[in-house]
Amino acid sequence: MHAVIMAGGKGIRLRPYTTLLPKPLVPIGDRFSILDIVLGQLAHHGFERITLAIGHLGELIRSYVGDGGRWGLEIDYHTQDSELGTMGPVLELLDRLPEEFLVMNGDVLTDICYGDLLDQHLESGAPLTVATYQRQVKVDFGVLSTKDGVVVDFVEKPTVDYRVSMGVYGVSRRTLKRYTPGIPFGFDDLVLDLLARSTPPHEYPFSGYWLDIGRPDDYDRANAEFELIKENLLRGARCASW
Repeated sequence: MHAVIMAGGKGIRLRPYTTLLPKPLVPIGDRFSILDIVLGQLAHHGFERITLAIGHLGELIRSYVGDGGRWGLEIDYHTQDSELGTMGPVLELLDRLPEEFLVMNGDVLTDICYGDLLDQHLESGAPLTVATYQRQVKVDFGVLSTKDGVVVDFVEKPTVDYRVSMGVYGVSRRTLKRYTPGIPFGFDDLVLDLLARSTPPHEYPFSGYWLDIGRPDDYDRANAEFELIKENLLRGARCASW
């Protein structure tokens, strides 16, 4: 079982925390980095090999993680010289990857069962499996629907439900072989192309804990909640199907 972790971004939205540290190494709960937690979870769920796609301040990540022995993992690295999006670095790695593998962002805190996601991806035969999460947004305005200059509906301060990508994916090599390495290629580019080809991705719906550490508010929330959630995060979720 092989996972590719995207750890090469500049973390601009999380400044000033990422001025001197790459985002995956910012501390959570004063003892662990995000990457500490993620690597421990992947090892717990049976992953043996990890590839870290590094870029900005990547040598700090390489120095901190080393060969992965501390987590019982075999870790190698891929250095990206420019920003290539989520899937761009993976295209350059295909020859080093098995037929089915996990891809995830390096700034995700969740107690998802990574192994179960990859198992379901394998069983489905899907070109891509996307972990999704239900979010709600409260609209602080009265929302009007209009047609031909006439108001036809009105809802006062509605709550909008929608599903978002968690930044965790089951991926197949055969899906990515048609794309050109060395140019920017994002998750959005992949999904839109698969939809255009009538080969839609599958969904892995998740309702546990998930937080994308993208902004200072998210980071502060993760630290505030850490004592309540650390048991699940540090040992990894118990997978219902295992």
